[in-house]
Amino acid sequence: MITADALSVQFGGTTLFSDVSFSINETDKIALMGKNGAGKSTLLKILAGVNKPSSGNVSAPKGTVIAYLPQHLLTEDNATVFEETSKAFAEIFKMKEEIDALNEELTVRTDYESEEYYKIIERVSELSEKFYSIEEVNYEAEVEKVLKGMGFTRMDFNRPTSEFSGGWRMRIELAKILLQKPDLILLDEPTNHMDIESIQWLEDFLVNSAKAVMVISHDRAFVDNITTRTIEVTMGRIYDYKAKYSHYLELRKDRRAHQQKAYEEQQKMIAETTEFIERFKGTYSKTLQVQSRVKMLEKLELVEVDEVDTSALRLKFPPAPRSGQYPVVVNGLYKAYGDHVVFKDADMVIERGQKVAFVGKNGEGKSTMVKAIMGEINFQGKLEVGHNVKIGYFAQNQASLLDGELTVFETIDRIAEGDIRTQIKNLLGAFMFSGDDTTKKVKVLSGGEKTRLAMIKLLLEPVNVLILDEPTNHLDMKTKDIIKDALNAFDGTLILVSHDRDFLDGLVTKVFEFGNKRVKEHFEDIKGFLELKKMENLREIDK
Repeated sequence: MITADALSVQFGGTTLFSDVSFSINETDKIALMGKNGAGKSTLLKILAGVNKPSSGNVSAPKGTVIAYLPQHLLTEDNATVFEETSKAFAEIFKMKEEIDALNEELTVRTDYESEEYYKIIERVSELSEKFYSIEEVNYEAEVEKVLKGMGFTRMDFNRPTSEFSGGWRMRIELAKILLQKPDLILLDEPTNHMDIESIQWLEDFLVNSAKAVMVISHDRAFVDNITTRTIEVTMGRIYDYKAKYSHYLELRKDRRAHQQKAYEEQQKMIAETTEFIERFKGTYSKTLQVQSRVKMLEKLELVEVDEVDTSALRLKFPPAPRSGQYPVVVNGLYKAYGDHVVFKDADMVIERGQKVAFVGKNGEGKSTMVKAIMGEINFQGKLEVGHNVKIGYFAQNQASLLDGELTVFETIDRIAEGDIRTQIKNLLGAFMFSGDDTTKKVKVLSGGEKTRLAMIKLLLEPVNVLILDEPTNHLDMKTKDIIKDALNAFDGTLILVSHDRDFLDGLVTKVFEFGNKRVKEHFEDIKGFLELKKMENLREIDK
């Protein structure tokens, strides 16, 4: 059992949280929730031993292994994917080398009675006991199994890590963590750079093979599938629910309703008491009653209502100018980079008003198809963009296209038109830009902040085809809900490249699956598609 005892964190006079205590049992699967800035990542870093709390401590039994996957990391570039992942077993290999070296030394030494000789024997015994207690493992097979689960192919194993993007390096680090079989795995946004199949593999691993897990994630389906306990960080304290995320939301709603009722009753009592004091403070016969009520108010512990989202912000896309009946028609499309064929004979018809998803493993051509539609790359075959089509495009690198010299407010103020102009501050607030944030220059924003700003920009431009490539990576659940509602109400055509099942659920009605150099059309929503895929996979296993 790992115990956090009376943890407090202060930054420059501001208390992030105080007197936080909880225990993590050996099979707990915990979601760590709370709004951005509540202190979730800080708490995770304290449990990992990366940061120290201002007061309090974390204790664990001797030999407990805690593994931590941060949100942003850099893998070294001096190894192949396979070599880097094999570093998970570095301690075991080192132990074996030391045992072999000491045994070798014992065979050549002849000072059998010396203290030094006995020390070597003791060390060999100690190491051997530890080494042989580890169950026998085929390390290469384990590395291969985990890398394949993370979406790497065998051809990737010998490529240097420097050839991979940040998202793929994140997977290498995650693979190393999973191979160590730690007592507690701490994950900060692990699914941001994963396709649906890799997420499903990770879910299965965490549920069936991992010991204790604590995860911060904005992927609602992922959190619901793997966790059975939810710890919420809010207003400097925590609430601990023995419930999965969706159930916790209901319990939290009840808690806040009770708080609100208690708060209103207390405020009424305070008002009545204050009125009594004011009315009778000069009356001699009531002096004792007045004094006792003054003391009562001084000692009163005020009821606090936890943060609740009071903004009734409803984003609405501007009405879509009417396009032709078929905004995108693709016939026999072929695209290759050198010898690598991305897809061939791809056919696709997207009708006006349809909301479709592009899904499939990373590298199978989803973003390539988007670039073809946008006219950014050459290809063979036929691709027609329909009459009067106006495309709004959110690329994965959209953040880098913003003007760094403008402030956050100016970026939005320059394109906002009509009623929304009066709501710019509310709109920015909904995307977590409040107070001084709105006057920051774009160039000083983090990658996540730029992503959110680019998303707001897109919400304000009148278009009739929206193409969003992984739009939810840096958005919290509240913001995602706001955007999802806006997209559901959007009267144009929507193409979504995403691995976020919860975001796609109830939003798209057709799925184009990219894989094996093909594009396959499915007339189901995302739930139907995933059920179908599991059946297909089972049939393949039977074969």
